[in-house]
Amino acid sequence: MTVHDTAQQTPADRFRVGIDIGGTKIEAVLVDPQDNVRNDVRIPARRGNAQVIDDVVSITHEVAGDLFDQVATVGIGIPGQVNPETGRVDNVVNLDIDTLELGAEAGKRLGIPVHVENDVNAAAVGAARMVGGSHPEGTIVFLNFGTGLAAGIVVDGVVQHGFSGAAGEIGHIPIDPNRFPCPCGQSGCLETVCSGASVGRHWPVEGKPPMPDLIECARRGEPDAQRILVMVTHAIVDAVQIVAQSYDPRMIIFGGGMAKTGQPLIDVTLDELRVRERTCPFLTGLHLGERIKLAQLDQPVGALGAAWAAPEA
Repeated sequence: MTVHDTAQQTPADRFRVGIDIGGTKIEAVLVDPQDNVRNDVRIPARRGNAQVIDDVVSITHEVAGDLFDQVATVGIGIPGQVNPETGRVDNVVNLDIDTLELGAEAGKRLGIPVHVENDVNAAAVGAARMVGGSHPEGTIVFLNFGTGLAAGIVVDGVVQHGFSGAAGEIGHIPIDPNRFPCPCGQSGCLETVCSGASVGRHWPVEGKPPMPDLIECARRGEPDAQRILVMVTHAIVDAVQIVAQSYDPRMIIFGGGMAKTGQPLIDVTLDELRVRERTCPFLTGLHLGERIKLAQLDQPVGALGAAWAAPEA
């Protein structure tokens, strides 16, 4: 049977499209039945409901090309509040979306089932499969250090949403002792200290990512850098402990823009973890340092996760 024998194909034999919608770009991948990426496309993101729908339709056709009639499902990851059951998205601030029935409208235009996930949840599925294996077993947590801070929880390859869809929203747990105000209305939220955007506010640098520069300056002995790095790593390990002691995952994967710092980010996290372990046998016994991994950020983690998170049609 060739890929063109559509009458004989089951959904598992057909292709999937995964789309990652961000504030500045949209990335799509075409995944074949063996989970190989056959094509990928990037286009600039545009603001507004109609523009987002148009861009989803056009990028799906572009990435699938002549294989469009072989596509069984389209998965989309997008920021904001997402109802994965209906495909409705709310409050996507960076794209000027208040409310959009993204799944229904895109599915109607494409004639293909469209599944919508929050972007962190989609990336969690992608990271779990890329780091934990094509059929990941047990619980894996993806910590996204991006514009904000959030966790995606994946159990046996399936993302967990919780009762209201707020599972993993650890960035707005108000436990940081610095008590910086958060746009959510609280003070002391973890993401005011250890998200990628917050590190940039606390350590502003021109022309380069702030976290690698902060680590480098701290290692050179600059007092301000050392002070800020202690504050940031304290919050990072708070986040690690929250997910570790809540979900007891076999793996905690660091992702998001700040994770592009690479091994130095893991090293400073382990340094803070060791400080805590010196006085806490319980924490030492969890062996958290052995569970922390980096996402494969040279791959389209979000788009692939969106494709894999979509249920078979």
